[in-house]
Amino acid sequence: MNQHVAIDGAEALSNQIAAAHARLLGGKLRDLAAGFYPPSAEKTLRRFPAGEAARLLGITEVRLRQLPFDRLTPDLEIGPAGRRYFTLAEIHTLRGYLHEIDRVGRGYIPHRDPDKDEHLQVIALTNFKGGSAKTTHTAGLAHFLTLHGYRVLAIDADPQASLSTLLGVRPDDDGPTIYDAVRYGDGQRPMREVIRKTYFSGLDLTSANLELEEYEFYAPMMSAPDRRKSAGPPFFARVAVALESVAADYDVVVIDCPPRLGYFAISALCAATATLITVHPQMIDLASMRQFLTMMSDLMETVQEQGAPPPAHDWFRYLITRYDPQSVPQTSVVGMLNDLFGPHVLPKAMLQTPAVSTSGLLGQTIYETPLGKDRSDEVSRATYRRALDAFDDVNREIETLIRRTWGRA
Repeated sequence: MNQHVAIDGAEALSNQIAAAHARLLGGKLRDLAAGFYPPSAEKTLRRFPAGEAARLLGITEVRLRQLPFDRLTPDLEIGPAGRRYFTLAEIHTLRGYLHEIDRVGRGYIPHRDPDKDEHLQVIALTNFKGGSAKTTHTAGLAHFLTLHGYRVLAIDADPQASLSTLLGVRPDDDGPTIYDAVRYGDGQRPMREVIRKTYFSGLDLTSANLELEEYEFYAPMMSAPDRRKSAGPPFFARVAVALESVAADYDVVVIDCPPRLGYFAISALCAATATLITVHPQMIDLASMRQFLTMMSDLMETVQEQGAPPPAHDWFRYLITRYDPQSVPQTSVVGMLNDLFGPHVLPKAMLQTPAVSTSGLLGQTIYETPLGKDRSDEVSRATYRRALDAFDDVNREIETLIRRTWGRA
């Protein structure tokens, strides 16, 4: 009660109110985070039943049962009635075995081949407006690609650190962030030192926090003519330079850009080989997106005048998110976007569904939520399945674009 009196009184300054509210909210968020993660503060991933494991590997359950588990996965969990449950690491092990004994050239491991000029795919997910499910889909895309055998690096480029939180790094974590890899001065660290392994085997992360805002202050200062020589790579090239040092370790990089076009966002777009813009099909969101596209075009032209190479993205797409196909206004907006932009709009849309909302409240993506026991009683198995199918449909379209870029139609 005294807390409220202290901050609500007429004598309180706005900065004092903000500071007090930040402390109160910070304490509550720490309590909520403790519910998401175990006391060790490490997020964990569920095990996958045999049916899901077979589907991820692209084989039948009969074929799965024929694999030499005693040798490949000696610690495999056996549940009631002899049901097998696999960790993601164990699924990767089985994938490697299938790839090794493959006699028909199917190729169970989809890693890119640099000798065939299959370059690193760097996908920037971006938008000017919050609420377009950009972070949700960045995490979902990273999880999908990892589940299907790709080596993935997720970069959180938003100081709000929502992607970091979703991938198991608390906002108050004091570990290295992407800022340490691109910052100016003696505090800069090699990219390899700021990459973290995650609970999702095969998916790595460079996290973010509020410190990333400092880049917006130092980038213009260090771009002044009298400081350029000593500053190292220009601001627009720093993300690309950092990624170049670890490119051999990954097939795909996904970047969750901030909902604005600041210096770091421009650097991320200059490093990208593909751009994915998430769009909520509402007129107010389209008005915001028009401003975003205009500003992005103008700013990219400006950085080219400063020496940046022309952006040569392999593909540029719009992803419709939070779509309700029963909504006539939304359906009209989607039709308009298809008429205007044609093939630049992904043919599949992300549906508005309570399954995604419920997963988000649990600090998970739809790929982490069990479809059987342990699922929320408020959302049916069928609803989760529809949401999972929608995510899979969209992500397969993106995977097809990646593979087409590599010449694997």
